[in-house]
Formats: sequence, structure tokens, C-alpha cells
Amino acid sequence: MPVLHRSISCDGLNVFYREAGPSDAPLLLMLHGFPSSSHQYVRLMERLADRFHIIAPDYPGFGYSDAPGPITAGGAFEYSFDSLAQVIETFCAQLRLQRFSMYLFDYGGPIGMRLFERHPEWVVGLIVQNANTYIEGLSSSAAELLKLKPGTPGAEVQAASMLTAEMTRFQYLHGAERPEWISPDSWTLDQHFLDQPGRKQVQVDLLLNYHNNLARYQEWQALLRKHQPPTLIMWGRNDPFFVEAGARAYLRDLPSARLHLFDSGHFMLEERLNEVVELIGEFAALAPVNSG
Repeated sequence: MPVLHRSISCDGLNVFYREAGPSDAPLLLMLHGFPSSSHQYVRLMERLADRFHIIAPDYPGFGYSDAPGPITAGGAFEYSFDSLAQVIETFCAQLRLQRFSMYLFDYGGPIGMRLFERHPEWVVGLIVQNANTYIEGLSSSAAELLKLKPGTPGAEVQAASMLTAEMTRFQYLHGAERPEWISPDSWTLDQHFLDQPGRKQVQVDLLLNYHNNLARYQEWQALLRKHQPPTLIMWGRNDPFFVEAGARAYLRDLPSARLHLFDSGHFMLEERLNEVVELIGEFAALAPVNSG
């Protein structure tokens, strides 16, 4: 089935999203990472569209969604994880998305956990791919970077160092078992959006806001313990940012979760598509999700 391309106004912002699969199929909300957008899920959506109704939005400031000027640059939008989660909450409400599983990757983790926190009744399952919710899941370099706060001397310069073409390419290729399988189209498109006017300040603001996610890890862990959503964990164990210990840590709070580790990197999906499709199919059969 084809992947459709749509947009909707949420809180005054045009939010672009991709949609695939029949409307009466189990619903799957895919939340993307940094510095990507919903394009990272296109191949997966095509493969799963025969069994899921899939929705994958671009956050404000990412991909094809509106990118209003950040407050720090004299604009009117505060780029924080709270703000992005609020827009995605409005997005779900306007599309009447209820009773869905969430695919969480990277930034999709803290955005999705905020959504789960606000609407646990919406979430019937989790698919977690290199989306961290535990302190031990941070590599030493990531732990230092993600503690940066606004106003800290040198913080903006350090955050901006993550936004170069070399670093974007590194995020895709580091730790990959078969780097020749990873298309350069992926990191080239990411960098295209990063290089648009005003977009780098957007990403700097979010990187300097990330420490607020670390402060909420214990709350989110308690949320998982309380609700025990059926969970599939897939993790590239060579991720330079979110290490294997972070994948294993989920089992403390979700002992029934299914954990699969791969010799791959942060963007594991780029080279492990076939395995991921198979695992999601098995997970759906064992823990079916209901559409809204």
C-alpha cells in the first residue's frame, strides 16, 4: 500500500505527517529521532502497511512541518520537549488517534513518554528502538553533552558541534555492521533540513533542553512499572550515544518485555529492516493492539 503525505494544523502550526495502511487496522504511531524526521520510517511503513494503520508526524522544526522561529532567536516558539509533546498531543487529539502502540526512537522516547504520561489510556503497546529512559543507557560522551543547560559557558557551541554534515553522517554509520547497506540519502536529507535558515538554533535549543528529560527518568520508569504495556525492545548495541545497558534496564520495570540486541548502530533500522519487520509482526501477533 502507498505511503500518503498529509498535513494538519495543530496549535497554529502546520504539522506534516505520513500515513499508511487501512484505517480499521491496529494503529501504530511512529515518533522519529534527531536529526531526522518521519522519512526515516518510510521503508518500514511500506512493509507494515498490510497489517497496521500507521501515522508518522514530523515535529515542529523538523522535516516538512512548520519551523517557527525559536524564542532564543527572537521568535515565538519555545523549542522544548514539553512543547513538542504538546503539539503531538494536539495532533493525536485532532486526528482522533486512540488505542495505539508507539514506536519510540531517540527523541521519540522523551516525547512519547510525555504522551504516555498524559494519556496512558491511549497507549496499548511500546516498540522501543534506541530510545533511552535510564541513566545507565547514556554513554559517557552523551551524558556530558545532555547535561548542558542554557547559559552555561560554551554550551551553545558544544551543542552546535552536533549539527555538522560530518556528525550527521557519523550518527548513521558508526557501529553499523554493513555500512554499505545504508543509503547516503538518509543523512543527506537530514542535513538538508538542518541547514535550512533558523533550523540550527532549533536543534541547539532542544539539545540544551534535554537535561529535563534526564530529570524525569524515574517518573517514566514508575509509569512503565504501573501500566506494564506490552513492549518490544530492539537496540543497536554499538550506538555511540545510547548504550546496551539502557536497553537491558527496561527489563527491570517491564520484565515481560521482549529484548533483541543487534550488532548495529544508532540508526539500526537502516540496515536491519527485514529483522525489524519480522519482530514487529511477531509482537503484534502476541500482543495485538486495537485501533481507535
